[in-house]
Parts: sequence; structure tokens; C-alpha cells
Amino acid sequence: MSERVGTVTWINGPVIRAKGSRQVQMMELVEVGDEHLVGEVIGLDGDTITIQVYEETSGMNPGSPVFGTGLPLSVELGPGLLRSIFDGIQRPLPVIEMRTGSFISRGVHLTPLYRKDRWSFTPTRKVGDVVKGGDIIGTVPETPSIEHRVMIPPDLSGTLTWIAPEKMYTIEEPIARLKLASGEEKEITMLQRWPIRRLRPYQTRLGQTTPLVTGQRVLDTFFPLAKGGAAAIPGGFGAGKTVTQHSIAKWADAQVVIYIGCGERGNEMTEVLQEFPDLIDPRSGHPLMERTVLIANTSNMPVAAREASVYTGITIAEYYRDMGYHVALMADSTSRWAEALREVSGRLEEMPAEEGYPAYLAARLAEFYERAGYVKTLSGNEGSVSIIGAVSPPGGDFSEPVTQHTKRFIRCFWALDKSLASARHFPSINWLDSYSEYLEDVAGWWHDQVHLDWYKMRNQAMEILSEENRLSQIVKLVGSDALPDEQRLVLETARLLREGFLQQNAMDTIDAYSTIQKQVSMLGLILYFNERAHAIIKAGAPISVIHNLPVVDTLIRMKTQVPNEQLEKLDDIHKAIDEQMTQLEADYK
Repeated sequence: MSERVGTVTWINGPVIRAKGSRQVQMMELVEVGDEHLVGEVIGLDGDTITIQVYEETSGMNPGSPVFGTGLPLSVELGPGLLRSIFDGIQRPLPVIEMRTGSFISRGVHLTPLYRKDRWSFTPTRKVGDVVKGGDIIGTVPETPSIEHRVMIPPDLSGTLTWIAPEKMYTIEEPIARLKLASGEEKEITMLQRWPIRRLRPYQTRLGQTTPLVTGQRVLDTFFPLAKGGAAAIPGGFGAGKTVTQHSIAKWADAQVVIYIGCGERGNEMTEVLQEFPDLIDPRSGHPLMERTVLIANTSNMPVAAREASVYTGITIAEYYRDMGYHVALMADSTSRWAEALREVSGRLEEMPAEEGYPAYLAARLAEFYERAGYVKTLSGNEGSVSIIGAVSPPGGDFSEPVTQHTKRFIRCFWALDKSLASARHFPSINWLDSYSEYLEDVAGWWHDQVHLDWYKMRNQAMEILSEENRLSQIVKLVGSDALPDEQRLVLETARLLREGFLQQNAMDTIDAYSTIQKQVSMLGLILYFNERAHAIIKAGAPISVIHNLPVVDTLIRMKTQVPNEQLEKLDDIHKAIDEQMTQLEADYK
């Protein structure tokens, strides 16, 4: 039961001040007003309490009560998270809709996880076992896709004096008893709580040497993200951030997906909420929602809850990481989150920094992205959280503060280009402005998987694309006919790379996802074509005859005509290149 700890004296939007008890703690969860609106203590000055309220405060008066809980703002963790849709402070939106209709009423208090569901618990430890925080003591089939591993809370350790037999239990019923070093006995349930702003502990960080395979050729082959890494997708309105994140969420080889719609337009988030339940996981054939948690905090919801939503999402991600799973977290978009920081900072009358953002913007971004990582968990398993944050710079200006600060804390930058999107080139990732610092880290994995020098091939392709960019400036002035044939071959090969490799149709059943074997084989064919054509041009053949070879169109169409499971068809294209090039060599000897 919460007790009154103060009285409201000042209200400015989502920020209020109250006079009250000196026993209140920083970051404590409080309830404000007669409607018990959810808030969090963000400042203490003597007996003045500054509170950030996560609900609409209109109509509240000075003199309203403030109730303390003695607890930090936390999320509930346990079976039932997957397939759920929450708001920024983990209120279950489908349940709220049933209670109050399409709009969230103020002061709605619902438990995030349903208490009456019963889960089939299977113990994996026995009485007398010494266990510590993070150890797995049982399993629950949470969905057909994911096994939920019940863990000892990170801050407990001791000896099991009782463990429940294999049976159905609710998340609040005890499933074990633990004798602590102090001699006290503690009941363990499947329900845990964890403060959202506190990093969940692990044993040690591991090297990021395994790529997060997304099936998107421009990402995997040219700008790979390692599991446990952090990437940013900046782009202006209409550049394709959301579609790119949807494709990654569907196809990436992460076992659990956390999707945070942070301050996005309501209609855009509605599409996500409607589409995700209908998407089928291509690996298991089950609905994708069986391994997904959605957090929806749209632009018309209270702005302060937007700030909390990313922490809610990352805490849930760390929970599944601690079970030994690889988790991909999509934050769309961190710019809207930064705007929430700016608004609250303005209400607090803090000194603004560049473009009105608070001076601690960089620190908050670092705090968020550093929670990504590939780790050895407390139980000795390996798990990872990979963060992919969309950035929405106004007018597509990458020099604005959120984009610039984000670049300091991530190692993978996928720059979206509005001109590519307008030309219907998707994913519209600009290969000249993007970069990945994980290239050398994952090169060994690529070599082991495809037995080819992927790193060398990738660099060769990037050189061709960079050379094309330089030559295009000359072509604009004098036309391509003025270039020697060797340089015109660079333009032709770059066209094959752009149209036949980098472009990818998310709606095509064959082209939506490419295995790494298909990716590297396709790239190898284009580079082999370039090598053979270069030799023939030196022998005297004009570029026009090479451009008109039938195999050129075949190379462009192979992405949609060669399924992932029929890569032998690429050998036929290799033979066609040899046959047609050999014929040209004979003609120009």
C-alpha cells in the first residue's frame, strides 16, 4: 500500500514539483493525484521533490497528493512477455483496450503480466543444489518457438531446500525455496522485477566475432553488424527506416525480437501492430509474434513515457539475453526519444545545449547503446543484445546533434539516402556514406562459413562503386562516350552491383532474404564477369559488345530467379559467362 509522501506545489506539463518527505529516493516510482498517475522522482532538493509524470497531467491542481511506493520504476519479467504489446511503462495495451476502449484512460493500473495464466514448469535442478543469481532452475514452454528459462534473481544465492514438481503454476506461485547464507529462506516464483535504468549483471563481455545475419545483402556483405553490436539507421522522412527495421526483425538470426515504437506516428505504429501478428517466422513456420515483444509509445501518448520506453525494452532484452538467447532490439526512433528528453529538460528550465537538447544528451545515448553486448551470462551461457536504432534527423541533416552523438557510440552506420528511395532503390542505404567497424572482427566467421575471401571481394566491390562515383562527376560534364572503355567497364560493373546485388525487393518471395552462401556467390559472379571483361577489353573488344551480352541481364535477374536452396543455378551462370566471354575472345584475337 503506498503512503502519502508529498503535496503538489508546481505543475509544468509532465514535470511537477511537490513539498514532502525527505525519505523519498531518487528514481523512486510515485503516484500523483487522486487518480494515482504514474511518475518517477528525477530531482530532490531538500524537501522539494521533482517528478516526471508518465501520464497526461491536465486538470491537476496544486495541493494534489503524491504517494510513494519505495520502489524504483521497474518492469515485470516472466512467462507471458512474448506475444505481448505494451506501452512505454509496460502497461498491456490489448487489456487496456478491453477495459477503456481505444484510448488509454488516466490512472489505469494493470499488471503487465496476466496473473491467472498457468504455465507448465519443468525443474532442472534438485533439492540440495547450491545456486547463485542467474542460474536456471527450470523451463517453461512460453511459446512453440521459445523456451522460457526460469532463473534465480541476480541478487540472490543459496541452497535449494525445495523445488516444485513438474506441474502447472501461475507466475506468482512459489516454484522453489532458497536458503540464503544468512539462514533466511526465500521463496522463488516465475515473476521477477527489475529496475529499468539498472544494467542486468553478467560475468564478462565477449568478443563480437559473429555477424547478425539479416538476409539483406547490402548489410551482411558490405556493412555487417556483429551480434551484440550497435547500429544506427539514420534517414529523413520516407527514406525507408521502418521498412528496413521490419525486414531485419523478420529475417535476422536473432532468437528474440524487441520492437520499440518510440514517438512514431500513430498510423505507422498501427501498421506494425497489424502486420506483426500476421507475419510468419520463415525458420519455424510459426507466427513471428511468438518470439517478439512490441512496445508502442506513439507521438500522441504522454511524452515522458517515451523517454522510459527504450529502457523498458532494453531491460526485457537483457532478461532474454540472460537465458542464453540472442536478442535484436529495434528502437524506432531514438530522435523522438531525444525530443522527449529535450521537452522535459525545457520544462525543468535547464540550460539548453546545441539545438535545445539537454547537455546530457550524449551521456543518455551512451548509456543506452552501451547496454548492447555479447556476454557470458551469470549461468555460464552465452547471450547477446544487438541494438538497431533508427534516427530521424530533420530534413535528413546528418550533422544534427542526435545523429552526431549516436555515431560516437555505435560501430555500424547504415545511412539512408532519400534520393535512392525516390529512385525506388531499396534498401536505400548509401554505400558511400555508410560504414561498419565490425568488418575485421567477423572476417574469420565469413571465411569459415563460405570458404572464400569475403573481405577481399567486398573491398574490391567497394573500390568499383567508389570509382563509379568519381567517374560519374566526369560523365555529367562530358558524357560517358568520352571515357575510355576500361573506365566505362567500371560504370557497367557498378551498375551490375547496384541493380543486381545491392537492390533487394522485400516483397519478393525469393529476393526478400538471401543466405550468406547466395550473397557471396552472387558477388563472386559479378566480380568474375568484371575480371573476364577487363581482359577482353585489353584485347581490343569495345565495351558495347560486352554490354549487349545476354549474361548481363541474367546477372541482374539472378537475385529473383535463383532461390536460396538452388544455388547450383549460379554455376550455370558462371558457365554462361565463360562461354560468352570465350566466344568474344575468339572474335577479337
